[in-house]
Amino acid sequence: MFENLVERLERSFKILKGEGKITEINVAETLKDIRRALLDADVSYKIAKQFCDDVKQKAMGMNVLTAVKPEQMMVKIVHDELAALMGSESSDINVKGHPGIVLVAGLQGSGKTTFSGKLALNCKSKRGMKVMLAACDVYRPAAIDQLKVLGSQIGVPVYSEDGVKDPVSIAKNAIAKAKAEGVSVVIIDTAGRLAVDEEMMDEISALKKATSPTETLFVVDAMTGQDAVETAKAFNDRLDFDGVVLTKMDGDTRGGAALSIKAVVGKPIKFVSSGEKMEALDVFHPKRIADRILGMGDVVTLVEKAQEQFDEEQARKLKKKLVKNQFTLMDFYDQIQQVKKMGNIKDLASMIPGMGKALKDVDIDNDSFKSVEAIILSMTPQEREKPEIINGSRRKRIADGSGTSLQEVNRLLKQFEDTRRMMKTVMGGGMQNAMRRMAGRRRR
Repeated sequence: MFENLVERLERSFKILKGEGKITEINVAETLKDIRRALLDADVSYKIAKQFCDDVKQKAMGMNVLTAVKPEQMMVKIVHDELAALMGSESSDINVKGHPGIVLVAGLQGSGKTTFSGKLALNCKSKRGMKVMLAACDVYRPAAIDQLKVLGSQIGVPVYSEDGVKDPVSIAKNAIAKAKAEGVSVVIIDTAGRLAVDEEMMDEISALKKATSPTETLFVVDAMTGQDAVETAKAFNDRLDFDGVVLTKMDGDTRGGAALSIKAVVGKPIKFVSSGEKMEALDVFHPKRIADRILGMGDVVTLVEKAQEQFDEEQARKLKKKLVKNQFTLMDFYDQIQQVKKMGNIKDLASMIPGMGKALKDVDIDNDSFKSVEAIILSMTPQEREKPEIINGSRRKRIADGSGTSLQEVNRLLKQFEDTRRMMKTVMGGGMQNAMRRMAGRRRR
């Protein structure tokens, strides 16, 4: 996400490197490059020009501190303006009501149905709400079946009516059932078309009027760039939705939609979605996205993702095992599964400041763990508990069983042993002895 824009903006700021102060000449040259970078990211010319004008006005009116270099000052100004362009603060959805009703709209193929499932899981697992999905896409083949499959995956009921072609009637009946069963929020998945047309607009308007949703969300494919912005504007003019959801953010998106929608439509981006996993839904934080665009990483989001998978009791047991040098290969395998649940490994790594650029041309994905997982799962329970018993013949058997080489098995076992030894030192006596020595020095 935003890889090309990150690289282009980084080059733009280099123009100011070595300059003693901000001047109209060097600012103009830098902004010319920034404008080109934004246009290349599929931001409209009008927005790119206004953005650069705003940055120039701030830069020329800024008294640069002697301790701050012009390049650093420009990065700060651009960061603040990028965040403001995207809405400054995150915006939550309104799911309050008896029940709260979320109407999901968008073109066909934008990812509405998948997003509906992800939002249902978000409301259930993170907000502790009782959720129902309503299948109101009565035209697309297998749309209802797809929603039912997603519902079964996340443990959320799906209301549908076989053979009924009136989405308004289905939605009203779903809400009535939800009220009777004490459901907290109903998420209505609606039909889309390949392009904006009057029939679709009439239907979605009728659904909104009949259901009085507490939140109306417009789902758009981020890879369509400025087309996404124009489609959002057309929908908002008719529907007056509450917020935007950008899907397929893990694809070949240049970022134009994320940077432009708030400025053009006047409605906030509320969620970004990437991948098919039901957990892959993130609240849109403009300041954090600005951090990532400027190559600063996004440590806050990384920590939040880790906390979502963090089990305090499990962590306590793991720490105890590490101190006693009882950390096993099965514990190692379980930790890999926890990391994978956090999302795409390359995306996670790019949230660490400086890592995005370092990993630009490196192909990393969750499949990178497959050989390690295969090796561990090819071991017997006893071998996973006590890797020291794995002799030459056992290593050969494990390599054959996992479809890997003897060298890969040897490498994994060595890495595991090195890790276990290091963790024992940090978690156990090594750390405690270091603290004692420091305390002793202070007493003297």
